[in-house]
Amino acid sequence: MPIFTPSLPSQKNISIGVGLIAAASAICLLYYGRAFFVTVIISGMFAFILDPAVQLVMRLRLPRPAATGVVIGIALLGGYLLCVVIWAEVSTLARDLPTYTSRISELLDKTSSELDDVEKRAVEAIIPKRLREQEQEIQQKPQEAAKARRRRAGLPVVQQPPAIQEVHIRTDAKPAISLIYGYLAHYFRAILMASFVPFLVYFMLSWRDHIRKRVLDLAKGDQRYALGRSWEGVGESTRAFMLGNCILGMLLSVVSAAAFFFLKVPYWPLTGLLSGFLSLFPYLGLPLAILPPVLAALAIPNKFTVILTIALFTATLHVVALNFLYPKVVGRHVHLNPLTVTIALMFWTVLWGGIGLVLAIPLTAAIKVFCDNFETLQPVAKLMGD
Repeated sequence: MPIFTPSLPSQKNISIGVGLIAAASAICLLYYGRAFFVTVIISGMFAFILDPAVQLVMRLRLPRPAATGVVIGIALLGGYLLCVVIWAEVSTLARDLPTYTSRISELLDKTSSELDDVEKRAVEAIIPKRLREQEQEIQQKPQEAAKARRRRAGLPVVQQPPAIQEVHIRTDAKPAISLIYGYLAHYFRAILMASFVPFLVYFMLSWRDHIRKRVLDLAKGDQRYALGRSWEGVGESTRAFMLGNCILGMLLSVVSAAAFFFLKVPYWPLTGLLSGFLSLFPYLGLPLAILPPVLAALAIPNKFTVILTIALFTATLHVVALNFLYPKVVGRHVHLNPLTVTIALMFWTVLWGGIGLVLAIPLTAAIKVFCDNFETLQPVAKLMGD
């Protein structure tokens, strides 16, 4: 009995179909398991960043678990001190918030009244008085127009009874506890998943050699060598990307804070820090960097020139950093072309939201590293590269 053998086109179609189903399944898995994957990826990035520090502490003849504990403890202490400084600035801002809010409300009211005056003068200059009166009469309510016609005709005006207002009684009100829980549930899950990060980082670093060996055991021959190079390449690109962004963000923060101090911008340490690091956001960096100092400078009375100077300085600093500093500090370690970066930002933002926007470039750079080290995937790496 002859055995049916699929033709080459059929085999190709089957392979394409299987690939599409696998890609769709992977996307669904990443979407519905985003809390888990984001936590693991962030932990892995911190582990790659802290691994050189662990190896440095191990030179003091400490075992890897003890060295990992020392490094993570120092990192947590540094994060705590940074949070204390930021909290002090935020507390000061919270105390001054009523005065600050009233000042902004006055500016908004003044701007609104000036715009109304400009609109009124423009209407008076363009539309004749007779046409304006006719337009006002047309725009009157039907009842008022009818009353005006009856008065001109000498007829008595009949008063309409007041309209009966309908009272809608909501029957779908939820208990207060349910409302509070519904509001905090999302944040509780995020906080719960974030609490796993220090433990994951510790185990990833303390068991680093064991994990690397077992991962390499998944491949044989040349594939094992390519997988090892990919492991090292992902670590190097992640460290370069994160440390480069931190160094560039701190540099921009110091320069911005110094400029805001001389311009007498309120809360200049906090606004400088926010402006410096927000400027690193892809595509949204310019408006995000300008927003904090401009909002803070609105509290300065009668200082429109200062606000304009702050906006121009921040925009100039952002453009210089994006076009000259960022390619030298970060871009030379990523090697992604602009089209790949844009598509990656769109894809990961749709998939994971705001955190996807932050993780898009390092994740895509890691994928490119894997493609670079496997011969069958090198055309994809060339398509993604610069």
